[in-house]
Amino acid sequence: MSIAQHFVAGEVGLRSASFETNDANASATSGDAEDGGAVALSSDSVNLPWVILRAVHRASRLDGVPARARSLLAALARTVDASNPYGRIFARRELLTERAMQSERTFYRSLEDLEAAGLIDRPPQRRYGQAGLFGRAYLHLTERAAVLLGLIDAPIPVEEVIDAPQVKFESSGGNAVVQQTAAHAAEAFSLRSANVADGAIYKDLSPAAFQKRQPGQVPADLQRLRPLGFQKFLIFKLMREAREQGKRLSDVVEATWEHLKKADRPICYLQALLRSTADFGFQVRSRDAERDASRAAAEEQQTAEALVAQFAGQSFVDANGERKLVVDADGMSLSVYSVEEGVARREAGAWQARFAKALRAGQIRVATAADLEAFAQTRRQISAPIWTATDVPRVATVAVTDHLALLRGALSRFAPARARVV
Repeated sequence: MSIAQHFVAGEVGLRSASFETNDANASATSGDAEDGGAVALSSDSVNLPWVILRAVHRASRLDGVPARARSLLAALARTVDASNPYGRIFARRELLTERAMQSERTFYRSLEDLEAAGLIDRPPQRRYGQAGLFGRAYLHLTERAAVLLGLIDAPIPVEEVIDAPQVKFESSGGNAVVQQTAAHAAEAFSLRSANVADGAIYKDLSPAAFQKRQPGQVPADLQRLRPLGFQKFLIFKLMREAREQGKRLSDVVEATWEHLKKADRPICYLQALLRSTADFGFQVRSRDAERDASRAAAEEQQTAEALVAQFAGQSFVDANGERKLVVDADGMSLSVYSVEEGVARREAGAWQARFAKALRAGQIRVATAADLEAFAQTRRQISAPIWTATDVPRVATVAVTDHLALLRGALSRFAPARARVV
C-alpha cells in the first residue's frame, strides 16, 4: 500500500513508474477516442507582444478593403518592426504567403489592393554592384497604415491645437508675481510608447543579425596581389594582421612591390614583412615626396622654357644696371654682359629656371633704349684709361744729359778691369 501524497504540488516525481505510465496511457487513449483516432495537434509557440497582437487584430477588422488584402495586411503587421514601422519589412514572399494563407497570384492581387488603398509602398528594385544586378524590393508601411494599426500615434491637426492660457497668481503683499503656463492636454497625458512591450523577437527581423558578414571589394591598390596567388579573403586577413602590427598593407605592398612580385613564395614573404620592424609608411612617403619634387621641377622647367621662348631675341638689364642679358634668337642660350668685363659670358645648366625666377621676382626687366644707352655709357667710363704721374713720358733735359755722360765715363773706366777678372 502506498502512503505517498501523489497530488501535492512539486511531488509528481514521487509517483511510481507504473502509476504515471498508466495515467499517460489513459489520457492518450481518451484523447484518441475523442478525436476519432486523429494525430496529436501542434501549434506555433511564438509569443508576440501586445502591440503586434493589436496591429494584427486591427488589420483583420479593417473595412474598405477586400478580405485578401486584410489577410495580407495582418501578415505584414505580424512581421513589421514595431520600433520602426516605416522601415523595410525583411520577409520573403514565401513567408508572407504562408502567413496570409494565400497563393502567389492572390498575394500579388492583395499587394495591388493595399497599394491602391495607400497602406503600403512598393519601391522598385535597385541595382547594386559594378555588374548592375537587381537587388531585393522591400515593402514599407505608409503613415496611414501605421496609424490604423496602432503602431504610431495619430498626428494632431494644426487647427485643433489650442494655445494654453497663462494664469497669473499674485501674492497678498503684491511684491511677487508668479506666471505659470499650463501644458497641452496631449503632452500632459502622453500615451505610453509602443515599444515598451517590445521583446527580443525583433532581433531576427533584420538579416544582418543572423547572416554572415560579407566583405566588400578589395582596394584598388591591392588588386595587383590577385595574380600572385592571393585570394580575396586572404587579402582581408593580411589587412587585419597589418593593422594589428601598426602598419598598412597598402604601404607594405607599395614599398616592396618590385621584390614581392619576384619572390618564389610571395605569401610567406609578405607575412614576414608584416612581422618586421621596418617603417614602410615612411619609405612610401619619402618616395612620394621625391617623385612630387621631381615632377614639380620638371613642370617648372617646362614653364621656364615656354617663358624664354616668348622673350627670344630680347635684351634685359638688372635692377642696378650693372649687367645686360641677351636671349639668343632661338632661345637656347643666354649671354651676360658686365660693365667690368669686356667679353660676354654664356649661362650654362638649367639657366631657363633661374632666368624665369629672376624675371618673376623683378630682379631683371626688359631693357629699353635708355637702359641700353646707360649701360654702354657706364661700360665706356669704366674701360677708359686713367693717366697717372708714372705714365707721363720723360723729357731729356740738360742736367739729365750730363748725368748720363758721367755714368758712361764711369762705366768705361771699369770695363778693362772686369775683362781681366774674367
